[in-house]
Amino acid sequence: EGSGLPSSPAALGVMEKVFNAWSYAATAALPAAFSDRLPHFLVEPEDKYIVKNKPVTLTCRSTPATQIYFKCNGEWVHQDDHYIEHSVDPATGLPVMWVTIDITRQQVEKIFGLDEYWCQCVAWSTTGTQKSQKAYIRIAYLRKNFEEEPQSKEVAMDQEVSLRCHPPEGVPPAEVEWQRNEDLVDPAADPNFVITADHNLVIKAARLADTGNYTCVAKNIVARRKSNSATVLVFVDGGWSEWSKWSACAADCSMWRSRECTQPSPGTGGKDCQGLDLQSLNCTSEQCPQTVRGAEDVALYVGMVAVVLCLTLLLIVVVLVYRRKKEGLDADVADSSILTTGFQPMGIKPSKPENSHLLTIQPDLTTTTTSYQGTLRSRHDATAKFSMTNGPLLDPLPNGSHTLHNGKLNPDPAEFVSRFSTQSYFKTLPRDVANTSYGTFNFLGGRLTIPNTGISLLIPPEAIPRGKIYEIYLTVQRKEDLRLPLAGCQTLLSPVVSCGPPGVVLSRPVILSMDHCFDACLDNWAVRLKKQSYEGTWEDVLLMGEELVSEPFYCQLEAETCRLFSEQLGTFAVVGESLHMGAAKRLRLVLFSDAYCSTLEYNIRVYCMDDTQDVFKEVMQMERQLGGRLIDEPHVLLFKDSYHNLRLSIHDMPQAHWRSKLLAGYQEIPFYHIWNGSQRYLHCTFTLERLSLSTCELTCQLCVWQVEGEGQSFSLDFNIAKDTRAVDSEFLVMDSNATALAGPSAFQIPYLIRQKICSSLDAPCPNGADWRMLAQRLKLERHMSFFASKASPTSVILDLWEVQHFHSGNINQLAAVMADIGKQEAMIFLVSDGDC
Repeated sequence: EGSGLPSSPAALGVMEKVFNAWSYAATAALPAAFSDRLPHFLVEPEDKYIVKNKPVTLTCRSTPATQIYFKCNGEWVHQDDHYIEHSVDPATGLPVMWVTIDITRQQVEKIFGLDEYWCQCVAWSTTGTQKSQKAYIRIAYLRKNFEEEPQSKEVAMDQEVSLRCHPPEGVPPAEVEWQRNEDLVDPAADPNFVITADHNLVIKAARLADTGNYTCVAKNIVARRKSNSATVLVFVDGGWSEWSKWSACAADCSMWRSRECTQPSPGTGGKDCQGLDLQSLNCTSEQCPQTVRGAEDVALYVGMVAVVLCLTLLLIVVVLVYRRKKEGLDADVADSSILTTGFQPMGIKPSKPENSHLLTIQPDLTTTTTSYQGTLRSRHDATAKFSMTNGPLLDPLPNGSHTLHNGKLNPDPAEFVSRFSTQSYFKTLPRDVANTSYGTFNFLGGRLTIPNTGISLLIPPEAIPRGKIYEIYLTVQRKEDLRLPLAGCQTLLSPVVSCGPPGVVLSRPVILSMDHCFDACLDNWAVRLKKQSYEGTWEDVLLMGEELVSEPFYCQLEAETCRLFSEQLGTFAVVGESLHMGAAKRLRLVLFSDAYCSTLEYNIRVYCMDDTQDVFKEVMQMERQLGGRLIDEPHVLLFKDSYHNLRLSIHDMPQAHWRSKLLAGYQEIPFYHIWNGSQRYLHCTFTLERLSLSTCELTCQLCVWQVEGEGQSFSLDFNIAKDTRAVDSEFLVMDSNATALAGPSAFQIPYLIRQKICSSLDAPCPNGADWRMLAQRLKLERHMSFFASKASPTSVILDLWEVQHFHSGNINQLAAVMADIGKQEAMIFLVSDGDC
């Protein structure tokens, strides 16, 4: 069993020859009464924890013993790694052996994915062998994030208070203590406090002195962590005193009594007493002193009437003035663009042409195709007072109508970037034309797509107000263009995507689609949507799973994609923070090599990147420039928040033809380089050397794994002289659609049919055959409250169906759903687009 040391009586004889001299002397000295005794252990190895990178020492002591060694995970520890001491028990005269070994973190990490690392001591005597108990060696850690933190509370005096705490995951498990205002809470000294078995703090009866900031503290041999503080405010509601006695009857034939809110007085935010503190009562005729005040009363009443008349006249004058001013204001802004008034002072004409706002750039209408017959005149008369001389948002065509886009838009991307980047806010707009798309849109909506990135923007019909035409762009930010600040354990889970211009007025939310790279389990994550402000700072605008329908943002999270409903355009990113070690990011592992090799050296590059299409596209473009080729299908690896590094190694090369120039057994990428997401792809290079230029066949095994986590392996078998796989092979989903589609061509459901469906399903139906059943049939019932908050729930459902099925949607399937609901409108799906 194992290697290097004996494990059977037969093998023991071989070993005894090595130690013959000492063993003979020891056994000869044994008293006759103990010559047949088996060894027993005076000291056995105990469980240990490795803290950071500090080795641990295991100790074993046995008598009577002639030999003693350690075995770890079923294999003998090398003889040179033992430190052995010999002695003799003075009381019995028996030989005693003492042995120690050191165990390092690297030794324990090599057993990832298997049983726990254990060691056992084995001792020999002339009679036989004995094994000690197993000692388990574990790597100690304590995660940073509490699984549950205490929450602030306001409680009434004498009420029981419970503060919950679930400490971070750790080995060994963390011990928990509580602090109040940084002082230790000791239940032994104050029995009003109780710390339960599951680490919660209970205040049996809240006192005023218990008001303070409470912190849960978790600690083990590795570290000490503090939760966020929870404020406990103990308040006292006020209480009345007894009523005073009634006063004497006054001249107005009334008497009164009072009471005070002092039993107890309200404190620390407690409620005041409810009710009157002064009570009055009419006196009886016998108690009331009668006085004659006729003249004085008449003067008082006349004065009051005069005051009321003056106030009435003043109110009439104020209303008339206000109405006249309002009418004048409406005339001044009657023809102003909503967008322009958002960025320029009302009633002030821009003085210089170069100061005109981005949103007043005249759209390029020469590249459109016209299928809409009619006019899109401005809603107000063109003679309105607001000046638009610097390039109106919408200039009339010679015939007095405006042309609608209804098809592909193919303007010059470079010209677009040049025009937009001259505006003050967009001077930092990325000039990566290959990853930017734009188009000009009106109330019929449209779609923008960045090919092979999974990023798109759907502009639903009626999202742009009628009478407006917007020039909209969509771009993905590269890491060198924009750095997203991440705090603590946060990690970037999506590309950073910009759509704009920001500030445009939308009547309905648009839908921004982008890939993400996490396991999509919100039980493992706190996932937030971040938006960049006008000043360039980032702010949290949405916590996924806790969306509010009243907010301007809402998210539909799918296995690999995030669909963002947004009433604003801007720059967005998805950032996550893991809640425990089960949280995992998806890494895409991709292998490249040189397409042509004329030297003995041959390089294999292993990329470890976020599993999103935009990063894959970027790496493919880079490798195309380097002249690389893809040598195997990409693999996906779940990389967990376990603080363990990623390792890469290469094995099973034919030694007669190839050798690796790597000095160590593996390469390693630190955990934080991958987890923080600031570098969206990393790579390691394996440099191999062939022993002859005639060697072209390469077979090997390349392994990538996370220590104590999941792993993937590539079985490579190819000819390095034959470039059989192009760098942009079938692994890139080639998007043949135009980057910008405007009008009906951007949607699978014809516009008029869509209107009929909405009018049919928006109205509530007693048997449920309305938009609610449509959402259920499309498996969107989780978002019922969001749909219900919209003026047309059906239109929002159809918008989501459009983005989910743009490439692969079958409109007949939607027709079948309509038929299943029982609506006759399903038949109109058979009408062709031309008929609509």
